[in-house]
Amino acid sequence: MGDTMSRGIDFKQKEVISLSEGKILGFVVDVQADFENGEIHSIIVAKTGKLFSGIAGKNNITIPWNKIKKIGEDVILVDM
Repeated sequence: MGDTMSRGIDFKQKEVISLSEGKILGFVVDVQADFENGEIHSIIVAKTGKLFSGIAGKNNITIPWNKIKKIGEDVILVDM
């Protein structure tokens, strides 16, 4: 993922796109992090159309950090 690490708040509401499927997976609603060492382990994505379903939504997808290929200004590209 390189040297660049964004703050967790910067991920919120970014659109997540799957490179392998070529489709929109949804929007980031939260991140899972280890606060002791400051590492982000994964992002939690609410499926498309569920932006306001929140963290506890049944249809959320957890995407491991190592699957994130590029973080842009508006979107996050993942290889799932």
